[in-house]
Amino acid sequence: MIYAWKTSLLAFRDRRILSIFLFGFSSGLPFLLTLSTLTLWLKESGLNNKTIGLFVIATIPYTFKFLWGPMIDRMRIPVLFSILGQRRSWALVSQAALIVTLLGLGYSNPKEYIVQTALWAFGVAFFSAIQDIAVESYRIEIIDDAQKGFAATSTYLGYRMGMMASGAGALYLAAIFSWQITYVVMAALVSIGMLTTIFSPSPLEYAVNSKQSLKKGSLYTQFREWIKSTYGIPFNDLVATLDWRIVIAFIFLYKIGDTTLSVMNTPFLVELGFSKLEIANVAKFFGISAMIIGGLMGGVFLNHFGILSSLILCATLQIMTSLMFVVQTFAGCDLNVLIITIGFENLSCGLGAASFIAYLSSLCRTPHTATHFALLSSFGSLARIVLSALSGFLADLLPWSLFFSLTAVASLPCLLLLIYASHHFPYPRSFLRTAT
Repeated sequence: MIYAWKTSLLAFRDRRILSIFLFGFSSGLPFLLTLSTLTLWLKESGLNNKTIGLFVIATIPYTFKFLWGPMIDRMRIPVLFSILGQRRSWALVSQAALIVTLLGLGYSNPKEYIVQTALWAFGVAFFSAIQDIAVESYRIEIIDDAQKGFAATSTYLGYRMGMMASGAGALYLAAIFSWQITYVVMAALVSIGMLTTIFSPSPLEYAVNSKQSLKKGSLYTQFREWIKSTYGIPFNDLVATLDWRIVIAFIFLYKIGDTTLSVMNTPFLVELGFSKLEIANVAKFFGISAMIIGGLMGGVFLNHFGILSSLILCATLQIMTSLMFVVQTFAGCDLNVLIITIGFENLSCGLGAASFIAYLSSLCRTPHTATHFALLSSFGSLARIVLSALSGFLADLLPWSLFFSLTAVASLPCLLLLIYASHHFPYPRSFLRTAT
């Protein structure tokens, strides 16, 4: 076991793994700035839970990744492509746009101009989604099969570090300064991703020609052929290798517990009476630290026991986490109980998240990795938006104890699906280390 931990940690000395970690940070940074961090700002501005739940619709660009995934596979950005290649050029452009939209969001006024705030949040989500597609495709293409487990874990850890910066870090800044200063600092942190993009090694460029010849004919015929080659071929390639009933059902069910807890836990803690600094210290800093530890444990578990075992463990712990929030409702504003609840939630989340990334990545095929990963992750985003909107209404209608109890029950089908369809989640040799 000591050897396993040492092998897992030494993998992070690889320059590619380090780049993937930093890209994960860059991807994780904007996420909370349109979700839980923003929801606290909205809550302080006087918005109710229904509005906060519906506000997640501003993040709908994550759901439509599949629409521009093929574009990132095929379209070359002039000048930048010759310098950085396909994936890194798209990443750099999206990061520059993220800086602009984060600044705009920070200087908006949700109390008086909620639509303006929503539009800026939409812009952040849009360019964040573009960045996600580019860096996830980069990760899949730069890493060989033997290191996919470590790469998934590295992505996850970097992502959570980015969330810690935009979660605990943002709340500290907001408590000391203002929300405007907070978002300016967050925009500045995007430069970490830009530097990573510039100095990271390039993956092998696959032959996806953005200037494929079109059949002669009318403009309609040419457009139809372009749509077919851009979207049809990669989609058909993915569909041919998957059992879509299992894939869609799993992604949607997996998101139930994770989404409802992540969206509503901040309004829940505010209503219990916890201060902004207490939320920053426990729910953000301590919680994401526990999540990182869980991610490291999940990486070792993934590489030794496979995707299926890790996902079953995570699904079981999601149910138990919801029940811990039920305990918190009865304990009230008790900081000691909160530490246990948040620690349990984030540790269990960390154990399974790397496996979820590895599972989606295992379904992608070159040269259409951007399209494939975008389509698969879009299902998860759609589930998150639908569930977030519903959770806001339920949180206003039900007492918190019943709300979290229903979350626990709703998480059960995911565990049952993993057991029923276990043949769909194999133990790939590429995710296992042969015992020596």
